[in-house]
Amino acid sequence: MKNTLITILSFVPIIATAQTKNPEKLVQYVKPIIGTQRMGHTFPGATVPFGMVQLSPETDTVGYELNGKYNPDVYKYCAGYQYDDKTIVGFSHTHFSGTGHSDLGDFLVMPTVGELKLNPGTADKPGSGYRSAFSHQNEVSEANYYKVKLDESNITAELTTSARVGFHQYTFPKSDQAHIVLDLMSGIYNYPDKNVWTYLRVVNDSLIIGYRQTNGWARTRTLYFAMAFSKPFKQFGYRNYSKREVYGGFWGQFNRTKNFPEIAGRQLRTYFDFNTAEGEKIKIKMAISPVSMEGALNNMQVEIPAWDFDKVKTDGQQLWEKELHKIVIDGSKDDKEDFYTSMYHAMINPTIYMDADGQYKGLDQNIHKADGFTNYTTFSLWDTHRALHPLFNIIEPTRNADMIKSMLAHFDQSAEHMLPVWSNSANENWCMSGYHSVSLIADAIVKGNAPFDANKALDATITTANHRDYAGIGYYIDMGYIPDEKNGNSVSSTLEYAYDDWCIAQAAKKLNRMDVYDTFFKRSQNYKNVYDPASGFMHPKLVDGTFRKAFDPFTTINQGFIEGNAWNYTLYVPHDPAGLIKLMGGNKRFVTYIDSLFSYDLPDKYFAETEDITKDGIIGNYVHGNEPSHQVAYLYDWTDKPWKTQDKIRMILKKMYKNTPDGLGGNDDTGQMSAWYIFSALGFYPVAPGSDQYAIGSPAVYHAVLNLENGKTFTINTKNQSDKNVYVQKILLNGKVLNSYFISHTDIMSGGEITFVMGAKHI
Repeated sequence: MKNTLITILSFVPIIATAQTKNPEKLVQYVKPIIGTQRMGHTFPGATVPFGMVQLSPETDTVGYELNGKYNPDVYKYCAGYQYDDKTIVGFSHTHFSGTGHSDLGDFLVMPTVGELKLNPGTADKPGSGYRSAFSHQNEVSEANYYKVKLDESNITAELTTSARVGFHQYTFPKSDQAHIVLDLMSGIYNYPDKNVWTYLRVVNDSLIIGYRQTNGWARTRTLYFAMAFSKPFKQFGYRNYSKREVYGGFWGQFNRTKNFPEIAGRQLRTYFDFNTAEGEKIKIKMAISPVSMEGALNNMQVEIPAWDFDKVKTDGQQLWEKELHKIVIDGSKDDKEDFYTSMYHAMINPTIYMDADGQYKGLDQNIHKADGFTNYTTFSLWDTHRALHPLFNIIEPTRNADMIKSMLAHFDQSAEHMLPVWSNSANENWCMSGYHSVSLIADAIVKGNAPFDANKALDATITTANHRDYAGIGYYIDMGYIPDEKNGNSVSSTLEYAYDDWCIAQAAKKLNRMDVYDTFFKRSQNYKNVYDPASGFMHPKLVDGTFRKAFDPFTTINQGFIEGNAWNYTLYVPHDPAGLIKLMGGNKRFVTYIDSLFSYDLPDKYFAETEDITKDGIIGNYVHGNEPSHQVAYLYDWTDKPWKTQDKIRMILKKMYKNTPDGLGGNDDTGQMSAWYIFSALGFYPVAPGSDQYAIGSPAVYHAVLNLENGKTFTINTKNQSDKNVYVQKILLNGKVLNSYFISHTDIMSGGEITFVMGAKHI
């Protein structure tokens, strides 16, 4: 676009740093296919770390709605890709990784040859539309690179990205009927009225711009694009699949279906035609922007000004090398593949949400400029507050601080005056319980990683915690618990609010605001109000103060808990394990309780109606595939049998994480499952973010070096490491015997080394 007033800048990749002259390439161990089947919901396509574009194949068109009701089959397509599918519908530019709900799937592109078909066809008859059969034998998936052969058309598709631009490379056969289909109807969790409006403008014979507004999980999401072709198209056109509009103005005076430069409507599919020689490559750059079409153009010209596909792929893989080298481990090939695939998953989300010039759309739907920070979105905080953000506080402290600054901007722009709960694309989705952005903020303040106005941030957490009309908070404040009659998640929300209150108290203590500390520490003890000594569980409590009589501690539905049962949630007091042990009857009974959690065989009937839980993610009655249990195995450290933590951790690592397409025992949930693996493989875990304490487990690595942002290193050594030697015999911290099963954040960030001496028998 020669006349656009956009400065063309060079995109300069950040070259991976290393501790040695010839560091091992770690991207070779990343296997994006892991977790793409069953409950994994990850995507195998191309993205750079925390990239706004996540370019990946879609393998079906299952809709959210079926006969006017929710279609449960759509759940398998949270990330758009199912490993068991035999066809590919196309390649779209935005995805969630490992979530239990979904949206996105914007701007689907599909190359075809032969007769033009603008419907996607069906999985059993891919030739009936533009979709194509494919084989995993002809599929390659790497960090920032995806390749597949489309069998119907004999086209080889290759994908790579920069932060805001998807780069396609399609190798065509000889044809005078080659097409690029741009489906502006397609989406994930799609339904007929999801598209609010779509606009496309043909600038010239190799550049188009446009936008799409959708009403889905994010109800007011608008995404702009600029799409450039490496070769001029010979003609173009579209079809509008929406019902006839009541009023469409006087546009009918034009013949708009072919070669008309401006297209608008709700349900559009467009096409661009070419003649191709045998083996000819047609390349496409698709830039996106939350702000404007001009912003998308600028993103393209800043990040990928040329047409060098291999350079963009290499630049993106160098960015991954830099990120992956923040933790360098020694272990078997399988261990490295599990570990660095987990690192990869942990660094996909949250995602950058601003243009290259710093502009972004805010929660108030106005345009803002990120001043001195990178703005992020995709905050699945019910999941990621547990381990992902604590991991960032160690290896990505500056980035994590920017994420908190993004949350504080969200608070400033919020009509409800609340911090994010589950936010995406300038929208609050209000998904899941608690308000765990306060955990992130407190964790950063307590650990000394708060390059923002910490007192203002604390005020935002207090305001959020006192929002009386949100999800039972008023009852919680007045009564010390949420009554069962008033909220379907009464018990789990009470437990989560108590933890969040404790987080606020810890941040207040750090900032010497002791009045706030006293108030919220007292509130943090509210977990005791929903413990029933008679049943031995956290138990739904009625308005009159009695416990509900009809109660099944094994069932996940209608028992007062969200995505979990009472057996697991009774142990959700991460901020006060010692108090919980006392409440439950002391050390001996507490140990027996956790033991039975792992040994009881939970029948399928107890979770059959719960989408987020399958047998793959369960050990006994312990549900590792869902996050409320992630601290459980570490709770033995507060008892007289810490060796049981060591035994359970190594068992979970082996059972729940494998280098296979169904290699995750549950949703990765934007990196939380993977962050649990990373911490646990290293030998320690943040049971209560908001504390500076980590509980010791059993390291699975032979050796590891954490290359910290402050220039220091923290080294993990293991002696006598093996699959049988899972028990810690002795721990040395900087050469001195450690006489507890805990280390501090300062121990790590000050640099130094920890040595684990392992053995086959517990002590």
